[in-house]
Amino acid sequence: MDFQRIPFTSDRVLFLKMAQLGERLTGLHLLTSPELNPPACRFEGEGDYRVGKGKTEGLRYDPTEQRVYINAAQHFAPVAKAVWAYRIGGYQVCEKWLKDRIGRPLELDDIRTYCRIVTALKQTIDIQGEINALYPGIEKGVLSLAA
Repeated sequence: MDFQRIPFTSDRVLFLKMAQLGERLTGLHLLTSPELNPPACRFEGEGDYRVGKGKTEGLRYDPTEQRVYINAAQHFAPVAKAVWAYRIGGYQVCEKWLKDRIGRPLELDDIRTYCRIVTALKQTIDIQGEINALYPGIEKGVLSLAA
């Protein structure tokens, strides 16, 4: 919910590890990373590919089945609850992307893109865990501007 900070550590090895993680995140968020293949979810069901309205016939998430339904018969799965709930800039990414398409049928490229988004978010969550584990080391050796 806040602007990202970039603390520069005096530990060269740690800096390079963080830079590598940042590079991976960039590729994932631009949907250009080879880590997006194979996708973490698939599209299933027969129907008209239209993103529907309403709680029973439209867009909804089923946490028990880990499915994102776009209508009564078609869904993306598996989509972990943490991926479905992931927010960027106050928006729930997986929901927002599909909400912007309510009433329209999804094309093959749309389906591929959504599967790549789910995969990117899953990988992002994993990378954030790696960053969080490394972060205490960064705070110990933060470079000062008052040098």
